[in-house]
Amino acid sequence: MSHRFSGRTALVTGAGSGIGRGVALALAREGAQVVVAGRRRAPLDETVALIEGEGGKALAVTADVSRAEEVRDLVATTVDRFGSLDVAVNNAGVLEGRGRTVGELPEEDWRRMMDINVTGVFLALQAEIAHMRTQPDGGAIVNIASRIGLHSRLPGVAGYAVSKAAVSVLTRSAALDHIADGIRINAVSPGSTATDMSFKPGETEADRAARMRAEVPLGRVSTVEEVAAAVLYLASDDAASVVGADLVIDGGSTA
Repeated sequence: MSHRFSGRTALVTGAGSGIGRGVALALAREGAQVVVAGRRRAPLDETVALIEGEGGKALAVTADVSRAEEVRDLVATTVDRFGSLDVAVNNAGVLEGRGRTVGELPEEDWRRMMDINVTGVFLALQAEIAHMRTQPDGGAIVNIASRIGLHSRLPGVAGYAVSKAAVSVLTRSAALDHIADGIRINAVSPGSTATDMSFKPGETEADRAARMRAEVPLGRVSTVEEVAAAVLYLASDDAASVVGADLVIDGGSTA
């Protein structure tokens, strides 16, 4: 097992399940002390228990990333507890109104996706950068975008696609703005991944597997572990010259 993150502190938002939990576990396994954040405490406590069960160090902090004060407090708590913020993974996101066309999508669903998926990443970046730029070694930030934001061939996901496209553009802009501060900012754009979000309404595991064989050149969904490996690469010193990249993990869907 590599220990690329020994002695480093990582913050992962949306870490109560899915990709966020997988990333938090992977970081802890490679030596990081991890703060896991989200809106609901119980799933975060489960993530902490999994990390501690493997001998790692973790702290759960509830926060709504769409609220600037809560995000600033989240970063402050991270630094107060562990002394630094070396890696941040901005993963928190929602998919609302799936299956609704642009003409049908409720305004409240649109606004919720923009508030969490776009403004949430923006506010997290601001708070993370404010601290990282004071550190001698800066830091690394990875935003979780989506292949849907790069090349969406799916109907009924316009709001989500727009929000994730914005994350990709924001990542590139922020990367150029802050590389001089010693902060590397990149993104990962997963395709269909083995999480609850990859299911269509009413779809079974077998249904999803059949759909993936037809839709994805690789013939399957990506695993959470595969996405986490991409995140850890971008956050590590192995990617020291990677700035403003958007690493697509989608089994060839956008090839």
